[in-house]
Amino acid sequence: MSTAEEPKKNLLAHLAALARDTIPPMHPAGRPFVLGAAIATLLLRRRWPPAGVLGGIVTAWCAWFFREPARTTPSREGLAVAPADGTISHIEPAVPPAELGLGDEPMTRISAFLTIFDVHVQRIPLSGKVETIAYRPGKFLSADLDKASEDNERNSMVIRADDGTQIAVVQIAGLVARRIVCSVSEGDVLQAGSTYGLIRFGSRVDLYVPTGSRILVEPGQRTIGGETALAELPRGTHSS
Repeated sequence: MSTAEEPKKNLLAHLAALARDTIPPMHPAGRPFVLGAAIATLLLRRRWPPAGVLGGIVTAWCAWFFREPARTTPSREGLAVAPADGTISHIEPAVPPAELGLGDEPMTRISAFLTIFDVHVQRIPLSGKVETIAYRPGKFLSADLDKASEDNERNSMVIRADDGTQIAVVQIAGLVARRIVCSVSEGDVLQAGSTYGLIRFGSRVDLYVPTGSRILVEPGQRTIGGETALAELPRGTHSS
């Protein structure tokens, strides 16, 4: 390669790296949707070109909806991080889902509402072992309603940290959501911030932390899944 071609090669490599950093990868659950939309776009384009343009927009939207951006998770012990992108809708004492077997004592529930414009992958809020996973069918009420936590279809999970601290995270279907994906199993040992599931399309995620946790967010605040610290767990329930 000539000396004159070297700067061009470096520029192309830089642009490729920039594109990889700017355009997030897609969650595997979205591939069938994007492929189906792409095929439909090609068929529509043959019949009527303007429809192909619309199909291309839908295909791009599907790829964007299922994006799975890289996140940097705080490493400080004793932090429960946001399991999802969204807006904090409720912070209140609540008994965790009965199917998890955590008893009748209230914990602090932090609820985040996700619109169709949010990243819809869910992330592990605390490093530890998955003790319980429980799915419960239910209704498809608007996810921003208080009773959505009790009435809607949901998938719940208990995570136990190395120091014995237990938290629960619940994926809740919304008004137009009809599919909850959970890609981990009981017994898995997971790191905070790692992706574990996805909800289609518009939903809610509840995080239950021990009573006495120091809550670090307020209703109305935006969260970034895997990055925003939601709570400091009580002293004495985690190692220093």
